[in-house]
Amino acid sequence: MEQQIILMRHGQPQLAVTGRVALGDMRGWIEDYDRSVITQDPAPAASVQLATGSQVVVCSSAPRALSSAQALGVEPAVVDAVFCEAQLPGGRGRLAKLSPFTWAAVLRVLWLCGYSAGVESAKAAGARADDGARRLQSMAEGGPVLLVGHGIMNRFIGKRLRAAGWVRQASGDSGYWSAVVYRRS
Repeated sequence: MEQQIILMRHGQPQLAVTGRVALGDMRGWIEDYDRSVITQDPAPAASVQLATGSQVVVCSSAPRALSSAQALGVEPAVVDAVFCEAQLPGGRGRLAKLSPFTWAAVLRVLWLCGYSAGVESAKAAGARADDGARRLQSMAEGGPVLLVGHGIMNRFIGKRLRAAGWVRQASGDSGYWSAVVYRRS
């Protein structure tokens, strides 16, 4: 019997429009992002189809993931912080002001290089992804599993699934509502 795990990224978060911010102000922006739900735009039909075809729906405990599951019209059987996004570190400084999304990209690269500044390290997030991947594989024995999660953590989990023999069948881009399907016989 073929098993299937779908890793889907949440919908677009509803954030107040912000201009440029200093690096020292990113901690507040990150906290706002972590508390945000998604916009009221409907979920894409392809995402809804993947969701409704799943036997088990698993969801990160982040508000943007939970509101994404609601937009998909599915009720998560499992909601767990193990599937939450890897946190971004903050920083100090007031001179340079950039878009918060530019700062987020810079901070993510620094985080991947070992800078964690008081948040979970990339190594610790990898260990959490190991746990998440094991749990998803166990659930997939009962039918297709959908994880409504986050960009980086979904990539980390996907890497663990591939190492365990799962084959990446289909994927979209890395944007909101993107999904990657893994199968194993």
